[in-house]
Amino acid sequence: MEEIDSPENLPGDSAPPRSEEKTDHVPGSDETSEVPLTALEASSALLRLRTVSAWMRASRLGLVVMALVVGSGAGLAAVGFRCLIFALTWLATGREQFGQQGRIGSLHFPWFGVWFLLLVPVLGGLVYGPLIQRFAREARGHGVPEVMLAVSESGGRIRPQVSIVKALASAICIGVGGSVGREGPIVQIGSSFASSLGQWVQMSETRLRILVACGAAGGIAATFNAPITGLFFGFEIILQEFSIDALFAIILSAVSADLVSQAFFGSAPFFSQIPHDLVVTHDYIYLLVALLGVCAGFVGYGFKTVLYKLEDFTDALWKGRPEWSRPAVGGLALGALLLALPEMYGVGYPVMDKAISGQTVLWLLVVLMVGKVFATSLTLSIGGSGGVFAPSLFTGAMGGMAFGEIAKHLFGPVVGSPAMFGVVAMGAVFGAAAQAPLTAIASVGEMTGNFTLILPIMLAVGIATALSKRLSNGSIYTTKLLRRGIDIERPKATNVVFQAVTVTDAMMPLSEIHGQATEPAISPDSANSNGPET
Repeated sequence: MEEIDSPENLPGDSAPPRSEEKTDHVPGSDETSEVPLTALEASSALLRLRTVSAWMRASRLGLVVMALVVGSGAGLAAVGFRCLIFALTWLATGREQFGQQGRIGSLHFPWFGVWFLLLVPVLGGLVYGPLIQRFAREARGHGVPEVMLAVSESGGRIRPQVSIVKALASAICIGVGGSVGREGPIVQIGSSFASSLGQWVQMSETRLRILVACGAAGGIAATFNAPITGLFFGFEIILQEFSIDALFAIILSAVSADLVSQAFFGSAPFFSQIPHDLVVTHDYIYLLVALLGVCAGFVGYGFKTVLYKLEDFTDALWKGRPEWSRPAVGGLALGALLLALPEMYGVGYPVMDKAISGQTVLWLLVVLMVGKVFATSLTLSIGGSGGVFAPSLFTGAMGGMAFGEIAKHLFGPVVGSPAMFGVVAMGAVFGAAAQAPLTAIASVGEMTGNFTLILPIMLAVGIATALSKRLSNGSIYTTKLLRRGIDIERPKATNVVFQAVTVTDAMMPLSEIHGQATEPAISPDSANSNGPET
C-alpha cells in the first residue's frame, strides 16, 4: 500500500529521514523527561518545608504548634514506655507487677525458685550495661540532671539516640528488679524527642530550651495523669525561669500529653487505691503535720546523702574496671537485697497501695522506708537507669504511715487516719529531696485525688523543703552536677556581651574623665628617696 502524507516523501523537505514512530513503550524512554519534573517537585517541596520551618522559628503560633506536637509525642512515649516496663517485667517474672507478693519465684523460670531474685539483676545488667556504655552514657543514672544541664549550658541540645537508649535501658533495669522510678527516664525521653525536633526545625536556643521543658512536662503529665505537676516540673526543675510564652507552651504540652495518656489508661487518679476522702479532723492536728514536715526534711536530706555516699563508695571500689560490666557485677548486691526484702523489686507502687490501705505493720513500714533508700541508691550506684521521684514518694508514704501509726497510738483515734500522714509525707519527702515545693504540692494532690489535703501538704512540704535547703545547698538533682563542678543555679549574666568585659575595660582613669592630667603629689620613687634616714 502506498504511503501518503509521509514527511519522508514530501518534496523539498531537506530534513534527514526519521525512523518510523512506534507505539510500543520502551522502558526508560520517557525517564529523561520526568527527571527535571521530579527535581522541580523536590525543590518545591524543600522550599515549602523551609518556609514552614522559618514560620515555626519566628512566630508565636509556630511555638504553639511545636508545643502540641511535643506534648503528643511525649504522651505516646510515656504510654509506650509504661507498656514496655510491663512487658519486660512479665518476661522476667511472669507478672506485670512484682514484689508485693513477697519472696516468690518467677513463673517463667520456676527451676530457680526464690534464687531468681538473686540472679535476675545480674542477667539484666549484662544487657543494659553494654547498651548504655556503647550508645549513650548519659542514659546512666536518673536522667533529670542531664536534662537540666542541657537546658542551662547547652541551649537545650540533647543527642537523639538518648531517648531510645534511655527507654530500653530503664525498662530493662526496672523489669529485672531495679528499685527506681519511671519519671527520670520519661523526662529524658520526652526532652530528647523535643530537642531533636527543635534542632531539626532549627529553633533558636531560647525556644529550644522551652521545647525541652515542654517534653519534660508532657512526660510527667502523661506518666502520672498529673498535668499541673508536669507544668511545675517543667518550670521549677527544668527551665528554672518564667515567661508567658514558655508558660503557655508548657501548659499546651502537658495538657496534650495527658489527653493522649487518658485515651489509653483512663482519667482516674494515678494512686486510685488510696482513699480520696482523707481530711484533717481538728486544727491542732496541724502541729503534728508541722512535726511531720521536720521529720520528712531529714528523711529527704538523708535520701540524697545516702545516694551520693554510696555512689562514691562504688566508684572507688570499681575504679579502673570496665563500666559496661558494672551493673552485672553490682547486680549480685542488688539481688541479695531483693532476696532479703523482695518488696523493693521495681517501682513499688503496689506495695505503696497496700501500706497506705493499712495492711502493713509498723515495724515493716520502717524497714520498707529505709530499705527503699538503700535499694534505690544501690541500683543507681551500680550503673542502673531510672528515676528518684517514685522512690521519694515510696519513702515518704512508708515514713508517713509509720508516723501516723505512732501518733494514733499516743493520742488515740482523734488524730485521724494514718493514711492522711502517709499522703502528706509523700509530697514532703520529695519536696525535701528535690527542693521543688510547687511540684511536690501539686503531685500529691493530683496523683492521690486528695485535694482536700492541700493545706497540710503545703505546710509539711514548705517546712521540709526549707529544712533541706538549710542542711544542704544542692537538691538530689543538682548535687550530681555540683559534684562535677557545675552550678546551674548560679546567677546568670543579663547580657552576654558583658560576660567578656573585664573591670579594667570598664574603668577609666579619673584624669581622663576631667580632661586633664593629674599627677600624684608624691611619686613612689620620691617617697622612697625622701624617706627618713636611719
